[in-house]
Amino acid sequence: MPALCWRPGRIGSLELAHRIVMGAMHLGIESQPGGAALAAFYAERARGGAALIITGGSAVSRVGAGGRHYSFINEPAEGAKLRAVADAVHQADGRIALQLFHAGRYAFERTFGLQPLAPSAVPSRFSKSTPRAMTAGDIAQTLADFAAGARRARELGFDAVELMGSEGYLLNQFLSPLTNLREDEWGGDFARRTRFPLAVLRHVREAVGGDFPVIYRLSGADLMPGSTTDEETAAFTDLLRAGGADALDVGIGWHESQVPTVPYTVAPGAWTSCAARIKQAAGTLPVIASTRIHTLELAERVLEQARADFVSLARPFLADPAIVAKSRAGESRRVNLCLACNQACIDRSLADEAVSCMVNPRAGRELELRQRRPARRRGWVAVVGAGPAGLEAARVLGEAGWRVVLFEAEPEIGGQFRLASRIPGKSDYARTVAYFARELDRLGVEVRAGRAIEADSMQDLEGAEAVILATGVRPRHPELRGIELPHVRTYTQALLEPAADGGPAVIIGAGGIGVDVAH
Repeated sequence: MPALCWRPGRIGSLELAHRIVMGAMHLGIESQPGGAALAAFYAERARGGAALIITGGSAVSRVGAGGRHYSFINEPAEGAKLRAVADAVHQADGRIALQLFHAGRYAFERTFGLQPLAPSAVPSRFSKSTPRAMTAGDIAQTLADFAAGARRARELGFDAVELMGSEGYLLNQFLSPLTNLREDEWGGDFARRTRFPLAVLRHVREAVGGDFPVIYRLSGADLMPGSTTDEETAAFTDLLRAGGADALDVGIGWHESQVPTVPYTVAPGAWTSCAARIKQAAGTLPVIASTRIHTLELAERVLEQARADFVSLARPFLADPAIVAKSRAGESRRVNLCLACNQACIDRSLADEAVSCMVNPRAGRELELRQRRPARRRGWVAVVGAGPAGLEAARVLGEAGWRVVLFEAEPEIGGQFRLASRIPGKSDYARTVAYFARELDRLGVEVRAGRAIEADSMQDLEGAEAVILATGVRPRHPELRGIELPHVRTYTQALLEPAADGGPAVIIGAGGIGVDVAH
């Protein structure tokens, strides 16, 4: 069992039970009235053992929002909702920090009809708009907005705030020579480019006092040619420490960067060297490593190598809200692994849609898909198809106390995930299938692999109180002349029965599956 992960830690005045933090994620449910769904989401992660939860960004102004479904810390109507979130986490014995957010030139003009604000009028490939260069009045107002947001967060019961200064958002834009082309006191040389983010930190610190933790999320690497250098980042780290930050949370990359940072193609832990550089410059100031850290075993190695003082996992808490509790109990094999597929989380977040998870459909729907109390075992339920949907259906029914029989036509369970695991870089899909196999065995689910349910085998379902059809997909058979020739294969055949001769191949269809098969 990891040892360093479970050591108590401190961020400013905030004492934390251990070193695992849940990182910020915009969920797309922040705008829902009342905040019940948002509170339920965070409370479940608090019960699951996160030492500290950092919320998705709460915009300090409408012009700084990343989309319509953000929360707005400075709007009075949002107060009750955000207080409900803090209260729910505290009732679950958790700690929560509110992230204060301003998108700058990454805001979308179409959201509220407001032209984005930025240090300079540099067009954004991400938001497809050109911002207006901030005036002295805009800068003063934004400083006041951050300060008011921090003060409001404390009043609403949050345990800390985090200033979003990475991923190419407003504070990061002021620091970078790519987006800060000003020639006044707010831009030009490095010292003047640091002035605005340091002023935000100073105003926030004055607003909340010295005993309230303020975390600064800074960019460990912009991954943009010509942007802030490593030497400048180290110098900025020293300035943040002197300016009163209680911890540094290290982000990676801009949305406009051509370097991937979070998909499965990026090796787990690839960016921890950036946190290590920050830690070297930070002295005794706590550093939080983040980005593409997906297991607590990896988090333990980061701490062992002294690359950071805390480790932040974000998407893994979508996949399994109890990742900490299970791992701490020595049951890491029961953790539902994040696949870094990004299909229901980041992809939806960037489109300002409600976020969920491909391996945990309850994520973001904790109220809608409540965990049921065990049912009376009056009979049994049949689940037909052991792909991802059928496996999850069988697991949920087994957890609820039903006797479940799972039918699968193929000799092994897993469906499309079993095929995906054959693709280079996607081996974690096999770990998800293995997770389900262990869970079904633990719950006593009977698995009948190699048993197709057809018209002549319907008697297999006799006596079942319910039948769930999760029969998945089949490769499309296009109307092409020669499709039946012996050298023509479906993608399923190509992945499960690779050709032995290694000769040339032609792939028809360049969608996601076609590209994967080519790989």
